[in-house]
Amino acid sequence: MRILIANDDGIYSPGLHALGEVARDFADVRLVAPDVEQSSMGHAITHSRPLTVRHTPIAGFEAYRVNGTPADCVALGANGWDEVDLVLSGINLGPNLGNGMWHSGTLAAAKQAALLGLRGIAFSTPTGSGEPDFIRLRPWVQRVLELLIPETDLCLINVNLPPEPKGLCWTRQSVRHYDGRVVPGRDPMGREHFWITVAPLEDVEEGTDRWAVEQGLVSITPLRLDLTDLEALERAQAERPV
Repeated sequence: MRILIANDDGIYSPGLHALGEVARDFADVRLVAPDVEQSSMGHAITHSRPLTVRHTPIAGFEAYRVNGTPADCVALGANGWDEVDLVLSGINLGPNLGNGMWHSGTLAAAKQAALLGLRGIAFSTPTGSGEPDFIRLRPWVQRVLELLIPETDLCLINVNLPPEPKGLCWTRQSVRHYDGRVVPGRDPMGREHFWITVAPLEDVEEGTDRWAVEQGLVSITPLRLDLTDLEALERAQAERPV
């Protein structure tokens, strides 16, 4: 079995190495990650310039760094390594919950795998004042992989690990509105700049990914690439035939 691992935090991220350490208990592992941080890049694909891939052996891993996005890394990694069985992404330094999935570069790497006909699993964990305790998280990552690797019908999965897990939980995406306020300020040179805030407006719903992590549970959310609102489509076809 071959597992390709990417991320959006960059080739030197401790989360990438932690995920690789667990994954190589299951299969041959190769790391292909951005040369610099690409957080919140979403599913951006580089098409206006050529990409480079540089061999970067790290801590016993066969590893490569790419001057592109997380989705680029998966595209190039899968192209350069025959018969990849599974793509993992992460472990991201920060959660990817609810609406954060839309702009997550970590999840984009897993989505790119699904678009290529491969399976993709994204891993994330919150960060506080310091680096996550990956030693504490390791057995939980292993439990998730033991659960998901045999489930070949689950092609795209988003996993969020709380800092001190106490169980696993199947969840749905938390969909909440955010304030999206634009807060102006000035830099030390007096130039105007802006921060966009993302404070949620509604309470968390039980059974969602955000709820699970707040309860100390590892959130496992099966996703799909098809964004079609099937109920709305059926209703429109019935009420407004064309």
